[in-house]
Amino acid sequence: MFYVYFLKSLKDNKLYFGSTNDLRRRLSDHNNGLVPSTKTRRPFELRYYEAFIKKADARKREFALKKDGRALAQLKSRITDSLQ
Repeated sequence: MFYVYFLKSLKDNKLYFGSTNDLRRRLSDHNNGLVPSTKTRRPFELRYYEAFIKKADARKREFALKKDGRALAQLKSRITDSLQ
């Protein structure tokens, strides 16, 4: 399985999203400071994820969320309570 995930920083309350094939390991990497882009914003909580069979589908979804403001806005409106 491949995952697209949302993390919430408990330090600055901002969201981070990415993709991985091992969600537990990736969350651990973020919280242990092994991801340069999030190192200064830890700790994180997992707030949302989507699972995909194919890596290409997960990457397309991640790209859409990062580049298409409408896709991100639609998802945020569906999961408002989970992101707080």
